[in-house]
Amino acid sequence: MKVLLAVAEAESFAGGAKLVGMSPPSVTRVIAGLEHRLGTLLLARSTRSLRLTEAGRRYVDDCKRILQDLEEAEELAAGSSIRARGNLAVTASVMFGELFLIPLITEYLAQHPQVTINALLVDRLVSMVDEGLDVAIRIGQLPDTSLEAVKVGQIRPVVCAAPAFLDRVGRPQNPKAVMTLPVVMSSASSLLTDWQFNAAGGQMTLHPKPRLVVSSNQAAINAARQGWGLTRVLSYQVAELVAKGELEIVLDAFETSSLPIHIVYQGGGRVPAKVRTFVDYCTRQFLTNPALQTVAVP
Repeated sequence: MKVLLAVAEAESFAGGAKLVGMSPPSVTRVIAGLEHRLGTLLLARSTRSLRLTEAGRRYVDDCKRILQDLEEAEELAAGSSIRARGNLAVTASVMFGELFLIPLITEYLAQHPQVTINALLVDRLVSMVDEGLDVAIRIGQLPDTSLEAVKVGQIRPVVCAAPAFLDRVGRPQNPKAVMTLPVVMSSASSLLTDWQFNAAGGQMTLHPKPRLVVSSNQAAINAARQGWGLTRVLSYQVAELVAKGELEIVLDAFETSSLPIHIVYQGGGRVPAKVRTFVDYCTRQFLTNPALQTVAVP
């Protein structure tokens, strides 16, 4: 397996031989023997190039994982600390990732030089299994799943606007008042397009008619910050602007229940060191971040 990985990395038998300290003929015999035993071609050879076949790519991915597990098992057996290594695939929503996850990733990488990270930031729910993801940040209630989850915070949907705008049009005293005021809406999340509130008679759902619809939460926040109108976002997205006085939250007495934030990862068996250390690091940082620890609404 190590020989195959070396050849795949070098894209040549000679280059692979140098990486593993063997002669090119010996490397050629090892690969030929491996292909014979598996009964499939792993490397497509030509006079000018050497590339992995589709079966070869799948096998190389499995080899990387197996060899990493073997190294960790040997370190554990020897009584030494297991080093985090290998590629880590993580996902989060775009704005959460940009504001909170990426800063932690850069700090984590500085502490773990043998780890590489691929961060998928998208405003959609992705399948961790189908897309080969190790760790995900999920906002909202989790479905029943076999995945491991650690709660690291809670946030809430909020309605906000620039103080100057509210001084001009008045601060809404009840949810229905938003129907008569200018609204900018983000279509990035269904959590934000249906405006739900707690009222005396139970939960109320409103559908404001926005004059401005944008495709990102940040664009909606920017428009509200400029005094254009009200917008509804998640509390963590505007925590800094509210603290600075650039945005003001209204109707907080009618807010719905808080939404949990979880770090989700694939458990079962021994969790790789790269996953365990990353989850532990993010958990500590998220739990101490005030923007992710809003007071729960009963």
